[in-house]
Amino acid sequence: MGTHDMVLTRVFEAPVEAVWTAWTDSEQLMRWWGPTGFTCPVARMDVRQGGTSLVAMRSPDGQDHYNTWTYGSVEPTRRLEFVQRFADHDGNQLEPADLGLPPDIPDEVPHVLTFSAQDDGRTELTVRESGYPSEQIVEVSRTGMAQCLDKLAASLR
Repeated sequence: MGTHDMVLTRVFEAPVEAVWTAWTDSEQLMRWWGPTGFTCPVARMDVRQGGTSLVAMRSPDGQDHYNTWTYGSVEPTRRLEFVQRFADHDGNQLEPADLGLPPDIPDEVPHVLTFSAQDDGRTELTVRESGYPSEQIVEVSRTGMAQCLDKLAASLR
């Protein structure tokens, strides 16, 4: 049984440094992270190889959902690799099932973000998430990430 990747590419009307900072700076990330209707009350960023960030999304009903992002490769303004895991408010890893999520949600999801400066001052960002067990989970992730990137685009204006 193979796995499936989610790949989403978006061009932003902003220089690559601004898009990079939006992903790596606590204050910037808190302005846009989370799908439509969600806010980001916590973004403790430690963006360096081997570092781990703690990021929370708050649902419209006030429930917080925490993830850690543990970084492999960090190439400023070019590439960011991290593994996302579910966590509690202290950053301790939780199993998806412990959170009431469907059993086919993976424990960890590798992410590779590539940033490409365009000649016109814009930035192309590609987000690749790997290891999903089904196309249905890929589509759920794609929808959520697309909404996050819509909010990111608005935050860069």
